[in-house]
Amino acid sequence: MIESGRSKIRSTVVVLAVVALVVTGAATVVARTPSAVAATGGLAVAAPVEDDGTDCPVPQPGVLTGNPKLPDPFRKMDGTRITARSDWRCRRAEIKELAERYVYGQKPAKPAGVTGTVSSTSITVNVTDNGRSASFSAGVELPSGAGPFPAVVVLGGFGADTTTIKATGVAVISYDPLAVGREGTARNNKQGAFYSIYGSSSSTGLLLAWAWGVSRIIDVIERSGGSILRADATGVTGCSRYGKGAFVTGAFDQRIALTMPIESGSGGVPIFRGIPGESGAQPLSSAYGEQPWLGDAFGSFTSNPATLPVDTHEMVAMVAPRGLFIMENPHIAWLAARSGSVAALAGAEVYQALGVGGNITYWSDVQDGNHCAGRPEWRDPLQKSIRQFLLGTANDPGTIRISSKAAGNLAEWRDWQTPTLADGPTTPPPTTPPPTTTPTTTPPPTGSACSASVSLNQWTGGFVATVRVTAGAAPVNGWTVTLTLPAGATVTNAWNANRSGNTGTVQFTNVSYNDSIAAGQYTEFGFQGTGTGAGMSPTCAAG
Repeated sequence: MIESGRSKIRSTVVVLAVVALVVTGAATVVARTPSAVAATGGLAVAAPVEDDGTDCPVPQPGVLTGNPKLPDPFRKMDGTRITARSDWRCRRAEIKELAERYVYGQKPAKPAGVTGTVSSTSITVNVTDNGRSASFSAGVELPSGAGPFPAVVVLGGFGADTTTIKATGVAVISYDPLAVGREGTARNNKQGAFYSIYGSSSSTGLLLAWAWGVSRIIDVIERSGGSILRADATGVTGCSRYGKGAFVTGAFDQRIALTMPIESGSGGVPIFRGIPGESGAQPLSSAYGEQPWLGDAFGSFTSNPATLPVDTHEMVAMVAPRGLFIMENPHIAWLAARSGSVAALAGAEVYQALGVGGNITYWSDVQDGNHCAGRPEWRDPLQKSIRQFLLGTANDPGTIRISSKAAGNLAEWRDWQTPTLADGPTTPPPTTPPPTTTPTTTPPPTGSACSASVSLNQWTGGFVATVRVTAGAAPVNGWTVTLTLPAGATVTNAWNANRSGNTGTVQFTNVSYNDSIAAGQYTEFGFQGTGTGAGMSPTCAAG
């Protein structure tokens, strides 16, 4: 097998200003909102609370209208766009409301009573709420050395590289989601610990029920005193349907420092709007009907996802600015990896705007086509993500590695542009890790001319190029960038620009939302290619 409503209980939280220091593409945050990334030797500290936006005023959604493009993650429900990084906290609360209402169902607030135990081999969880109670447990495997240890919650027990996780010094919590939300049940008779408390006819789907279970495990770790496991350094992962669950879990609990969905398929990371047009992808109606993974309300959108006021790129953004490592398999069409790459690229724009572009990694460039198989290509970025977000011993910027077999084009899916948010400097786009070659730049322009420079992320057999188009002393209205690819190189995908040609001399022109560049300002586009990109010297023409 491959695969709403908002809590009315609100509490006041204190919001501190965000100040980011940017060093070679990685952000170091020295003061934070509760959901921002703090840096102490590269450690990204998750929020101290499950949801730091409970005090945000969220209006009721209006009448739904069809929109084939991805919703603008920066546009608030009142129609205005956020202008500062500090605005993101309450914008995230709006996205959360829409995701609960139309996609997953409601995740209840923390129950009235959560107790349990943590040992070197197991965690027990006892929950009481609404006069009802339920219990479940999880296994614990500790790495060598002295604790307390960070931990990764593994949903479902397969697909995750637990050997590498433990070898890196992190504990593994083996969580059986089916004890909390059982598969094989009718939507009006859901079973498991979650539904024992909130009712078998709850409209909340299994994915959010599973996420609720992970949150309760973290509650117990917090209460345990921290002698064995660290509650402030928790990750979550899973593959296939459990990859869907891991993705939703990380989006909805801001205490999770690192979210790592693997091959999640329809109902997971891939954008809903893209799945109907992606050949071989599991249809939304199938993902909705196979199991009650998604909330009951989502049934109204399976044949027309364009009417959804939210899409999964915004769930990717809900994880920001915390660590996110998305792993996808382009060899199995059912998994909708092309739509997954679009979700990652669009969500990464929010990471960029928040000044933490290096905190997201997307990797679909793998050779092995087996579903949920161990993959050597993911081992190094997995170790880097763990060291940065759970151990705090490194500060390696993330990487975007999109397979040419399933490469989406973000420019086809959005009609909005990423804003420059106040509250400090921004990092380069997340598709631009520190360049492996010295950027080449045309001479500084004068008048209404423009210049172009390119930065490369090169690996064996392929590369990602990010091109910056800069206006001169006067504004630019329309631009064309021309460059010559090295012999044997081919463009496989481009975003934020239209292109003419794939080999030899290639021209890139602006799209509708980035044609105008103010004097002295810039816009950027990117493309992925096979072969080598070394030695390209782009030129720019305005108009």
